Amino acid sequence: MFEGFVRTEIKTSGARIVALRGGKGPPLLLLHGNPFSHLSWHKIAPRLASEFTVVATDLRGYGDSEKPPGGADHSGYSFRVMAQDQIEVMAAFGFERFHAAGHDRGARVLHRMCLDHPQKIERVAILDIIPQHHLLNNVTRQWGTFSWHWFFMIQPYDFPERLMGADPDYFIEKKLAKTEQGLSFFDPAALAEYKRYFRDPATIHAMCEDYRATHGVDLDMDTEDF
Repeated sequence: MFEGFVRTEIKTSGARIVALRGGKGPPLLLLHGNPFSHLSWHKIAPRLASEFTVVATDLRGYGDSEKPPGGADHSGYSFRVMAQDQIEVMAAFGFERFHAAGHDRGARVLHRMCLDHPQKIERVAILDIIPQHHLLNNVTRQWGTFSWHWFFMIQPYDFPERLMGADPDYFIEKKLAKTEQGLSFFDPAALAEYKRYFRDPATIHAMCEDYRATHGVDLDMDTEDF
């Protein structure tokens, strides 16, 4: 699905990150959402590669990237730490300044990257998010029902991990089939990979740690930036 791209693994100061690189031109970093990987860009990245040097990564805890411990306060999966991974990945490729696009969780990582490392960023595309304080302080019945995983995955270890791990394929299918299109617009090969990732208990735990950090240390960091 990433024809012409070269896959590599880069050891940052905090995690081993899987990255695919392809194309030629100004550097462009692509960051995926939950519960995906770099594969969520498989239709877009090859087109972008005609104009950019595209780098598509698996965030820490996702895909085939490393799943380090989150720590007592889950800060090992804070957007700040995840953004630092990506800064170091791009530096390893020789890119000290770059364009970036992020979707969902990747967009939140990118938002934090812009706050912490503005000198590294040329232009950004932030997709499908609103500020966390506004989001969590204005939860509607409709949004809470649709985005139930936000409140399920933050529950203390190991309650959500046990339930999701009991039937990981079922969980992924239910989470991804919430819209009218169901699973029909997912490439079968990509969907199979998303399921493969999620069968690993370490991936399930890492994703929960990601959401736990969002409701704790990430909110604190955002408050400091007000």
